[in-house]
Amino acid sequence: MKPTRGAWLAIAVLLGCQQPERPATVTAAPTGSDSIASTHAAPSAALVDPPGFYLGRQIAPTMSHEGADWLIRPEREAEESSARMLKELRLEPGMTACDFGAGNGFHTLVMAKSVAPKGRAVAIDIQPEMLEMLRGRASAAGISNVDTVLSTATDPKLSPATCDLILLADVYHELDDPAGVLTHLRRALRPKGLLALLEFRAEDPKVPIKPEHKMSRAQMTKELEANGFVLARSFDELPWQHLMFFASADQAAGERGSR
Repeated sequence: MKPTRGAWLAIAVLLGCQQPERPATVTAAPTGSDSIASTHAAPSAALVDPPGFYLGRQIAPTMSHEGADWLIRPEREAEESSARMLKELRLEPGMTACDFGAGNGFHTLVMAKSVAPKGRAVAIDIQPEMLEMLRGRASAAGISNVDTVLSTATDPKLSPATCDLILLADVYHELDDPAGVLTHLRRALRPKGLLALLEFRAEDPKVPIKPEHKMSRAQMTKELEANGFVLARSFDELPWQHLMFFASADQAAGERGSR
């Protein structure tokens, strides 16, 4: 598959060949690269961070639907061991698995197969073009248990207590309002539900991704704990990425209290 102009742009942004300018004030921005963004500055960060930063971390620019081909590049499995990552999600038939910032569905379609026949995969994205591509790919693959949700810049549009697992694959580092979005996602988890955060490792200089598109394990933990989550487990055997699972702190406290 020959990459389109949009795909080459996406590669340039992630690998550091091109640095788009971020506005001085945060504005709504379309998102791609398995991503979704929000626009309201997080109160906890606004007092200490300059525009475009959160808890000391620079927020990365996002990629539009024009780069969607890059998400389904043939070499992605070899680079990221996506099949191994998806297996570690431990999805079971009957679950509701949510792919937040789903893009064109690289992960969504596999998640849908894992929870079939009675389970559902919910694909959430802010770009209607991405969701249209996803629906086309699902139809071509004969996958019928996928629901698509067109979110807004400030609201993922997930009902409370509806998701057994929410995956953010290379998404979180691009959110303009991490605190606001995490509040919505925490409410969307069912009891014992988990949020799975997949991010390129900032600690590893050999990972060929632009620094703004990488996160350290310590930073991921810091930001999630600041927003009502606790680390439940992690998987550290992927070639380039951290995979960390977080539970609602309230839910975890309740489980400890019932023992």
